[in-house]
Amino acid sequence: MSKKLVETKDLFTCNVPFLKEVFEKSQYPWQILPQIKEICAKLVQNGIPGYTEIEPGVLVGENVKIAKTATIEAPAIIGANTELRPGAFIRGNVIIGEKCVIGNSSELKNSILLDHVQVPHYNYVGDSILGDYAHMGAGSILSNLKSGGSNVVIHGDKEYETGLRKIGAFLGEHADIGCGSVLNPGTIIGKNTSVYPLSMLRGVYPANSIVKTPNKVIERK
Repeated sequence: MSKKLVETKDLFTCNVPFLKEVFEKSQYPWQILPQIKEICAKLVQNGIPGYTEIEPGVLVGENVKIAKTATIEAPAIIGANTELRPGAFIRGNVIIGEKCVIGNSSELKNSILLDHVQVPHYNYVGDSILGDYAHMGAGSILSNLKSGGSNVVIHGDKEYETGLRKIGAFLGEHADIGCGSVLNPGTIIGKNTSVYPLSMLRGVYPANSIVKTPNKVIERK
């Protein structure tokens, strides 16, 4: 089984021009989370070519579809050809890439979704980063706060002290989370890895794998 990779470069290839430098300079993805608010504020202040400020603090690219019952709290950046379906809730400090889907009753806060990400049905995404083509099945949740409220530790090949109280999950490119799954705070899913429905996960899972249970992970053939 491949190594449990946790560095930013092992999980994401960021091709978003205004985020590329942030990703390249961050050794670990959780280091990006405290920067999201400031990144959003600067983008709103300076503007982004091809984006329109549809209301104070909300920038959207071309051909973005926003349902009448979707809620967007500033600051928020929404990339071209992305769709916000009825009941979607953007809670602020959120950057969404191009050609994404944010669906019915899905809630996002302090997170980055890169391109082609799908969060389509009853999902919660807090303090998380989702790579290109990441997909969350219906009702899957990225839990971002430990029950005791202590700082989140990443449980990989070693223990990584993050110093952060709120961390959701990091989904590598093409990660696929099965319906009804819960990823506990600080969970990392490697590139091209699929998680079975109704899973409850904690820790770091390798790339190119299938997660059947927390203790049964097989290499994708």
